[in-house]
Amino acid sequence: MAGSVFGRWLACLMVAIAAIAVPFAPAQAISPLGAPRFAAVLMDADTSEILYAEQASAIRHPASITKVMTLYLVFDALQSGKLRPDDRVVMSWNAVRQRPSKLGLGVGQSLSVDEAINVVAVKSANDVAVALAERVGGTEANFAKMMTAKARTLGMRQTVFANASGLPDPAHFSSAQDIAILSAAMIKNHPDHYRCFAEQSYSYGRLRLANHNKLLGVVPGLDGIKTGFTNDSGFTLTASAVRDGRRLIAVVLGSPSGWQRNRDITAMLNSGFTALSIRRNGGTEDMPALLASAGFSLNRSVRQVPQYTDLDIEEGDGE
Repeated sequence: MAGSVFGRWLACLMVAIAAIAVPFAPAQAISPLGAPRFAAVLMDADTSEILYAEQASAIRHPASITKVMTLYLVFDALQSGKLRPDDRVVMSWNAVRQRPSKLGLGVGQSLSVDEAINVVAVKSANDVAVALAERVGGTEANFAKMMTAKARTLGMRQTVFANASGLPDPAHFSSAQDIAILSAAMIKNHPDHYRCFAEQSYSYGRLRLANHNKLLGVVPGLDGIKTGFTNDSGFTLTASAVRDGRRLIAVVLGSPSGWQRNRDITAMLNSGFTALSIRRNGGTEDMPALLASAGFSLNRSVRQVPQYTDLDIEEGDGE
């Protein structure tokens, strides 16, 4: 009996020690489920042709790429006249309580719609994204329904939105293919507003907010769009670039690090534009070979890859 009591006590002690140790777990440990989360799509924005895809329609967590749809609906409201750039966006308790990344305004404080758009596009502020959602939809829950409805009209079939920020929620998911469709729609339907995604920084009052997309100003022709990271999603990015009058969209979901994600996006875009050049010259491209030569590792979705453990890190804190 004594041995049994001691055994239970020891087991409880080990659980307590493990719980204390979790915040200090190495960031590149294998995820508890060991499930690969990688997915990628390379799309010709002008023709919608998919040049490369891996797990394109697999369900994934998009993280802050969600805010592309949040801003899409804001741009719709501006286009229809339901919203004006100088309208005020007031911070509610629901907005203020959002986890980072955030601007940090208090309940009752406000900023203009134009300021809010830039803060969301550049800073990826979850609190401001929610405040915008409430300004347009009345409540964030209603706005999320509007987001999902818009997704269906755009042809996004694997997407359901549960919030305006992209913070973790089991009922909030998308796919690499759907993200590419959304990105193309943003560029086509809101070309004037799309330019906000190209800003490397934005000044709000005395604050200088830096864009999480470190490929801006580095990869030729790249002018957006949106990064993301949560523990559930891994590192995500939808990016677009124009060269020689042609536009490509590259999406990576579930990358184990920001560095790897950026490298993959760069390799996909460079390979895609090389493929288009080969076609113009009458040749036939070999996308897998082009990607491999650019340093892109193929078929990652069929094997385990390093994943982040359940650390308390959200968009902005981990990049």
